[in-house]
Amino acid sequence: MRRREFIQNTLGGIAVLATANVSGLALGQQTSTNSPVVPQPDTRNSLFSKLRGVNLGAWLVLEKWMTPDTYRGSDATDEYTLCDTLGAKAKSRLDKHRETFITARDFRWIKNCGLNAVRLPVGYWALEAPKPYVECSRFIDFALDQCQKNDLKLVLDLHGAPGSQNGWDHSGRAGPINWPDPQNVQETLRVLESFAQKYGNHPALCGIELLNEPRPTVPLDILQQFYQDGYTRVRKYLKPDAAVVIHDSFRPLAWKNFMRQPVFSNVVLDTHLYQCFDEQAKSRSAVQQLAFSLDRKTSLDKMQDEELPTVVGEWSLSLPWHAMSGLSSLQKESTTRGYAGTQLLNYEGTRGWFFWSYKLEQPSEWDFRHCVERGWLPSNFAV
Repeated sequence: MRRREFIQNTLGGIAVLATANVSGLALGQQTSTNSPVVPQPDTRNSLFSKLRGVNLGAWLVLEKWMTPDTYRGSDATDEYTLCDTLGAKAKSRLDKHRETFITARDFRWIKNCGLNAVRLPVGYWALEAPKPYVECSRFIDFALDQCQKNDLKLVLDLHGAPGSQNGWDHSGRAGPINWPDPQNVQETLRVLESFAQKYGNHPALCGIELLNEPRPTVPLDILQQFYQDGYTRVRKYLKPDAAVVIHDSFRPLAWKNFMRQPVFSNVVLDTHLYQCFDEQAKSRSAVQQLAFSLDRKTSLDKMQDEELPTVVGEWSLSLPWHAMSGLSSLQKESTTRGYAGTQLLNYEGTRGWFFWSYKLEQPSEWDFRHCVERGWLPSNFAV
């Protein structure tokens, strides 16, 4: 579960930031002088105008807690160590997982549910596969083509960067955070340009996310310069109405006056919202959890008013066990439905949202299909 442990120390800080006076922050200034001046499309009619979707997590970037069967017979904790342990057998195992975990039927189900988008996490190894990783470009092609067939949009999300941007397993390799090293930053930019060059004109592509969940310890000046440089690298290959997405690095109010028009066009800020990891969340009752969820509208509105168009790139229905302690079965069901409703009420006011995740091997509040089938989420999102 290392993927989610980071929120333990960040959500509390976000709650403080949501009510803090940020007028004096000297962050996020546009400092790049060589960024291209791009014609400004009307973002209200952009490909990113309103997305309702799911993440295709644990498919092209493995997460052991989501698909433990992929790790059978191994003590590996991340994709790097699994591939290293399996050696020559890694390709056959990962190819089988990728061929069966997400299929054409899944894209049809997503469309029939009334969703209109998917967010596709990929690693920097997807196209070229430096050892010991396994290349998976044909599955990106498959996802984009399936999205086109089903009238779905796709956000290509760089989930794992060279050196790891956060030290968590979902970056490909858990451990030290070596991404800020200049060599790794430059390699990330090269990889992003390769993605944009290969997929930028695909009809289903509606955006590229430059980097998923860089840890808050990454120096902000390095991250902001990377985002501006990444924009320059990918924008020249993207359709004018496609978005360049940047993650807030769990610093949601640090992006005032950053990458704004007219120098930058169609830049979208991604934030991830959970209520099940930090110590404050673990102490809230069910009623307090729902109230906290409703209160998040204030910070989301602030982000959109003072910073950039915002998308909630990850959220789920998972709450700490303490919130459900002592409740009857009916109360637990009502709490979960209420939590779903309060989140959708708020996130519908943003540029879009993506549930984490579409499916898991073991159904839970993290499994979108399971949540729909249980009635916790609506069966039709096209209403």
